Amino acid sequence: MNKYFRGASIIVLATSLATPTLAHHSFSAQYDGEKIVKMTGTVTKIEWQNPHVYIYVDVADAKGGYAQWALEMGAPAVLTRTLGWTRSTLNIGDQINVEGRGARDGSNLANARTVTLASGETLGAGSSETVTP
Repeated sequence: MNKYFRGASIIVLATSLATPTLAHHSFSAQYDGEKIVKMTGTVTKIEWQNPHVYIYVDVADAKGGYAQWALEMGAPAVLTRTLGWTRSTLNIGDQINVEGRGARDGSNLANARTVTLASGETLGAGSSETVTP
């Protein structure tokens, strides 16, 4: 084997092993389409990045405290080009209502279907569920 070919092969192999692999999950692998969740809460964090936008919401619980929920939405391009969102649609501190589907593992994670803003406007959230509202 040529020493240049062998060196190039080692570099390609090392690079492929060092590069993180991004896996995209299916809706049904992570979320239960029968587990409807509805909540009202305060936006505490927004992650506007690919492959999905995540918003974090503090929701009052039955014990008088708060539970933080992570809400997965569609890709930024889907939200902006198709559903009318902008990066300033939501802000930290906003009160919102969310309807979606809960995580199979029972954690405070949901795939959002709709988000209703304090103004009363309801926007689609780009859910990856195949059945649309």
